[in-house]
Amino acid sequence: MAPLTIFVASYADSIYTLSFDPVPSTGSPTLNLLARTIVGHRPSWIAFHPSDKSLIFTGLEQADGEVAVIKYGRGGTIKEGEVVARAKSGGADPCHLLVAEDELIIGNYSSGTIATLPISTSAPYILSPHPWTLSMPFEHVGRNKTRQSSSHPHQVIFNPLSQTEKELLVPDLGTDKVWRLTKRSDGKWSFRGHIDFEAGGGPRHVAARGNTLYTLLELTLKLAVHTFPPLPATPTPLTSLFTLSALPIPDTMSAAEILLPEPNASFPETFIYTSNRNDPHSEGDTIAIFSLAAGEGQPELVNEVRTGLIHVRGMVFGGDEDKYLVVGGVEGGGVKVFERIDGGKGLQEIAKLGEDVVGRPTGFLWY
Repeated sequence: MAPLTIFVASYADSIYTLSFDPVPSTGSPTLNLLARTIVGHRPSWIAFHPSDKSLIFTGLEQADGEVAVIKYGRGGTIKEGEVVARAKSGGADPCHLLVAEDELIIGNYSSGTIATLPISTSAPYILSPHPWTLSMPFEHVGRNKTRQSSSHPHQVIFNPLSQTEKELLVPDLGTDKVWRLTKRSDGKWSFRGHIDFEAGGGPRHVAARGNTLYTLLELTLKLAVHTFPPLPATPTPLTSLFTLSALPIPDTMSAAEILLPEPNASFPETFIYTSNRNDPHSEGDTIAIFSLAAGEGQPELVNEVRTGLIHVRGMVFGGDEDKYLVVGGVEGGGVKVFERIDGGKGLQEIAKLGEDVVGRPTGFLWY
């Protein structure tokens, strides 16, 4: 197998390009730094263009939010990147991006806005300097007064279960809702409904399978499960369970990412993987693994893997049949690659790169 390329977003000022070789001639898997592209303040989320993976879009988490486009391969190698376009994000602290073929959709966390920009795969890449913005509804301060004093969209994602019109899902940590949006006749997004969650839960990210929606609640460290019929039907809550076997320390620990890889020949069983941050344990933060063997609506916590990382945020599966998982520690431990074992029920660390090489890793892409 040829070495794989991994791009790393960060809470530093750069996007890093790494090379992961699972079967080098030396025998042990290796993880090495290839290049570093300086982008600006906290390029914390990265996403490919759907039809041109040489283009990566990122948001700069700052009060005067920006987005940037990085073009790779201009020097003949994918590892070298160059910032080719910038624009305002339409709000403060853009923490998540969704890249469609001709539209960039931005979730601005601190200002509580969704914004869009027209884009292209050729220069100037961002076709307007002025984003269209939509303010998220907000009625009152939530139970967690420190974190829920306003709307905080934390993800923008197309509903993976929608078979007809495109529907946008926006987990809103500030309002304890996941908003459902569809496009109007003029091409702009509008609210069509929402899903309510427990007070103080703080929806962060979602995943879906079959007829079921799984929502990671950042503030209470829970996995919430709903039936998820098409609009205009209302989802039904099924269950919720902690992402830790031991109860979390109140207001100090938080959940970060949820992944639901597709089953395949090597991993035929379905598992959900969630990450937990700020665990005071000496062996670092955990990744919780849930089995769906009992059914889509009945996840069961079957394993917790200590990562040796501090403040895990993003993690992404990659490689043949999603065999590998790349994870980073923003506050310590660097970047690590784990291999799925025991049919996907377990994870085994096989390669790492220190925090002195990759500064404050927050998100990843496999090329």
